[in-house]
Amino acid sequence: MALFPPGKGGGEDVAYGYKGKGILIHTLTDGNGMPLANCTTAANGSEREQVMPLLNSVTVKINSPGRPRKRVKVLAGDKGYDSKDLRAALRKRGIRPQLPKRAWKTKRNRGRPIKMSVPRFQQERCFAWFQRKYRRLVVRWERISACFNAFISLATIHIWINRILLLG
Repeated sequence: MALFPPGKGGGEDVAYGYKGKGILIHTLTDGNGMPLANCTTAANGSEREQVMPLLNSVTVKINSPGRPRKRVKVLAGDKGYDSKDLRAALRKRGIRPQLPKRAWKTKRNRGRPIKMSVPRFQQERCFAWFQRKYRRLVVRWERISACFNAFISLATIHIWINRILLLG
C-alpha cells in the first residue's frame, strides 16, 4: 500500500485518507519485490478488503509439469492488514499470514518482548521503483481512474521486461 497524491483538480477515486488527499495503490509482490497484481482505491478505502481480490488474480508459476498452483505460501503485510477475519480467511486457503499485530500505545507489555519481524522491504522496493522510474505515477495527471490503472499496468510490464532482459 502506498499513498500517491492526486493530480491538479483531483479526479475519480480521490478522497481524503489517513495521510491526506489521494489514492492508494495496492500491490501484491513476490519475494524479490517484483509486482504480480495491482489495484487502486480511494485513500479512505479499506486495505483489508483488497487482499482477496489480489490473491484471486494471481496464479503462481512453478517449474514442474502440471497445473499451476493457485495460492502463495506466505503473505507478509503491514499493521493495516491485521484483522481476525483476514487471518482466518488466509488460513482457510492454506496461506500463512505474517502480519504484525496492531499494538495499543497505552497497553503495557509484561514479560519478555516478543520480536516479530516482517520482511516488507521487498514491497517497499517495488513502490520505490514505481516512484523513481515512473513520474506519471508519483503525481497523478490522469483524472480518469482507468487511464491511471493502465499506466500502473504498463509500469508493471516494464519492470518485468527489464528483469527478464537483465537475467536473460
